[in-house]
This record gives sequence, C-alpha cells and structure tokens, in this order.
Amino acid sequence: MNSIVPVQEKLPVVVGVDGTSAALHAVDLAAAEAAHRRVPLVVAHAWPGRHFEAPKSRVTVSGRTEGVRLLDLAARRARHTEPHLTVVPALMDEGAAEALLRWSARASLLVVGHRDDTSAHHGWGSTAAYLAHHSACPLLVSRGRVPSRGPVIVAVSGGPGTTLARAYEAAAYTGGTLTAVHVWKPEHGPAGRDADRTAGENLLDAALNACGSIRPSVPVTRLLISEAEIAYTVERAAWRGRLLVAGMGHKGWAVEALYRSGGVTSTGRRLCPVLLVPAVARSRTSDRGRGRGDSTGGAPLLVARERHLR
Repeated sequence: MNSIVPVQEKLPVVVGVDGTSAALHAVDLAAAEAAHRRVPLVVAHAWPGRHFEAPKSRVTVSGRTEGVRLLDLAARRARHTEPHLTVVPALMDEGAAEALLRWSARASLLVVGHRDDTSAHHGWGSTAAYLAHHSACPLLVSRGRVPSRGPVIVAVSGGPGTTLARAYEAAAYTGGTLTAVHVWKPEHGPAGRDADRTAGENLLDAALNACGSIRPSVPVTRLLISEAEIAYTVERAAWRGRLLVAGMGHKGWAVEALYRSGGVTSTGRRLCPVLLVPAVARSRTSDRGRGRGDSTGGAPLLVARERHLR
C-alpha cells in the first residue's frame, strides 16, 4: 500500500474499540493509517460496560477479563492486517468518550466507528458525536467503506484554512481531485438573493485562492449550494467521494449534517470515511515530552485500493 501524505510527526494513531462491527472496521482503517505513518497503533477500550453506544440489542462487556479479551482480538486483527505494525493495547476504567478525549491530546489521529446497528438509530453514536466536537487531534470516522477512487470533498465555511489545507494535501497525495463545497445563506431576503449568492461565491474563491498555492496542481471543482440542498449534497458526496473533510466544532452545517447522516445512504450504500480537523493546530509547547510536530499531521493515509470492510 502506498502512503498518500508525508509522515510529519511520530505521535501514535489511536483507535477506540467496543466489540461492535463498526469498531472492527475502524481497527482495519486505523491499522492502515498507522502503518503508513510508521507509528504505533494504540487500541483503546473503556470498561466495564462502557461503550460508544449501547442499545438494548447489544451485549455489554461486563468486566476486565472480557475487556482484555476484546483488546487481544482487536490487536490480533490489526497485526494480521499490518504484520510489521507495533500495536499497544490500552484498557481504561472510565467512560469511552472521556478516555478517547484524553488520548486525542497525545495522538496524531483518533479513529472511531460511527456506530453499530444503523437500522435502529439514525446518525452517529454519542461518543463519535462528542469527539466530533471536542477531539484535540484530527478525528477519522470509519463508516465501513474505503474507496480507492472519487474526489476528496471538503466543506468550506470561511473559517481557519487548516481544514482546506488538509483536504488539498489528501487530494494531492491520492492523485485525485478536490471538490470544495460552500453553503450560501440568504441574509437579506428574496430581494437580496443574487447579492447573497455572489457573496458566497466570493468567500469560496477567497478561501481557495488562499490555500491553492499549497498544491497548485490539484484540480478543484467549486460547488455552491443553498441550505435546502445540504442533506442531498452530503448523502451524494458520502457515497461518491473518497474522503469527506470538515472542520471540527460546536457549530457548522458540515459537522451537523455529517453525523446525522449515519453510515448508510437512504438506498443502503455504505459511506466513505469522514475526517474532522481541529480549527487550531496543537502547539509544540503542548506536545512537549509527547512527540513532535502539530497534531493535525496532514490528511489521513487512506489505502490505495478499494476495500469494503466486513
């Protein structure tokens, strides 16, 4: 497998596991990521009975022995996928969200499954949704499908350029294209519709011009949509794209629409992974003693071939 971004730091990749099929898919994706970066993979589990999400249909891990067994199975799966990978199991006696949030402060990338049993629950599970707003490092959410083709699709909000820069890097190292999506808002009513749309176009152009010099060879498609088109656009992008990239935070159309979309489309198609990037890169001071470089570490190193995780 070929790396799609250069290795920029030596912090580990961390994946959360809870015994569900979504978590096993996340282990496969995280193992590939760690192998590409040439960093260790930390397989983390919170016990007892602590899960990303626990509907009645799910069997709860009851204690330390079962937790250890689960970590052993996940570690074996990762080593089978990437034989030369260093895998470190981590069993924690606290809630999953709290445990993974702690790990995000000393990881280059945090990987989780979006949830299990999507037929019973819409959207992402509570832990994935919480980390989507609070993780200190980039969060890669596995949704069961890692395509080898398709554009990298990025939500452009007009905020810090970190997210757009990571999307450019991902598109460059996959040799693919970038689709930049911006939602224009009717700020001045029907009479000001044309002016509001033009303002949206100008914002999108300004953001792309500011970051385009990073990877000038990347072909870029601009897509300006209205608020009414968000749900359709997110669903279509999720099964046609290679990777969806958005900024992390409490607000923003992209994050809210993405985690409401779950892991399958309305037609039952599995969706591509989502990368959520913190708005502010972690400083070197906060990393002192834990590793090198900033926490964003570039775009994820998605495998270079089609993989339908089972």
